[in-house]
Amino acid sequence: MQLETGLILDIIGALLMVPFLYLLTQLIFNRLQKKHSFFNKKLMNRLFYYHMFFGIVYYAYAFINPSDSHKYFIWPQNVTKSWIDFFGTETTFVNFISYPFINGFGFSYEMMMVLYAWFGFLGFVYAYLFFKENISLEVKVFKHIDLLSLILFLPNMHFWTASMGKGAIIFLGLMLFAYSIKHPKSRIIGLLVGSLLVFYIRPHVFLLLTVGGLGGFLLGKDSISWKKKGLIGLTILIGLFLVHEQILAVVHLNNSQDLLGDFIKFTTKRSHDLDNAGSGVNMAGYSLPEKFFTFWFRPLFFDAPGVLGIIVSAENLIYLLLFLKIIKIDFLKFLKHAPVNVRMSLVLFLITSFAMTFVMSNLGIIIRQKSMVMYFLFFVIYYYLAHEKTLSIKLNLKNSNTPQLAEAA
Repeated sequence: MQLETGLILDIIGALLMVPFLYLLTQLIFNRLQKKHSFFNKKLMNRLFYYHMFFGIVYYAYAFINPSDSHKYFIWPQNVTKSWIDFFGTETTFVNFISYPFINGFGFSYEMMMVLYAWFGFLGFVYAYLFFKENISLEVKVFKHIDLLSLILFLPNMHFWTASMGKGAIIFLGLMLFAYSIKHPKSRIIGLLVGSLLVFYIRPHVFLLLTVGGLGGFLLGKDSISWKKKGLIGLTILIGLFLVHEQILAVVHLNNSQDLLGDFIKFTTKRSHDLDNAGSGVNMAGYSLPEKFFTFWFRPLFFDAPGVLGIIVSAENLIYLLLFLKIIKIDFLKFLKHAPVNVRMSLVLFLITSFAMTFVMSNLGIIIRQKSMVMYFLFFVIYYYLAHEKTLSIKLNLKNSNTPQLAEAA
């Protein structure tokens, strides 16, 4: 009876946090409205409630399924460690973020779940800014559906970023980085915070992020001198060198004398372990295109693991249909003249997918991990479709003016 009363009080405390976070969100929205004329506060408020709903869904899911969120709540309560002892990479950094809220403010598990759901929601706010600032044109898909709204409300993306853990934080970091990179001088704080969040949560993803950003930047045809590109590239490489030990430590290669050989051994073992963890697929025996297809679009309905898998399969079908829209010769022509942020997004998406396919062989893990990078693919698709629509509008205007010109002649 006492346990039930305590749980009810914890739930009430968590529910009382929602209006407080909503008011804080409104202050953020007011500031963003002043900064960006395109900012749609009504749409973002709908997204707030939608994401918080998935926080409730995940909370219910964690009651009947294994969830790392319970461990993330317990670990920071280790009385033998101080706050600074938790400052490190990966799981340790999640504990570092949680420590003051749990031990200082007395947050319950339910309150921490709400807080992390809000962190994940901020990721969607920056994703919206990233898309809308670069693509002002509205694009419809499947005849009548607004593409940006479809992307923002995909359920699987919200499910895995609405709980206490790495997912919410790294998604926020990635989207903050993507938004800030457009104007690095004026958004240096956002760029640094986004980069640090990604680095401390997943150092290997930070490596892929910087390589993808560098690759897209150097390949871009924007009016930036090669001298400046070289200087920026050198700065990034020096930064990577300074943190390479932490990155290699993630895959236990920081003391390796044979990086390539040891990496192959690590990926083989990792793939085998995941294959035997349930929902396994034999990725080791797949060709590279099959590996990519599995990482991007599976599970589909024929191999869906449970009820959640069926829901994810429906979303993966949407991914596949959207992806098919860029399987055109015109897309390759578009890439030749695409801006830096498009090239960066595509390079980041491809190299991350390539790296993940060597260690992922469990559909449950794949479902979670790909949510980190799918928005970069969506950005490329959205930009391309907007580009095609712009060309179509110009062609129609030209054709409509032709008879008038002929008559005047």
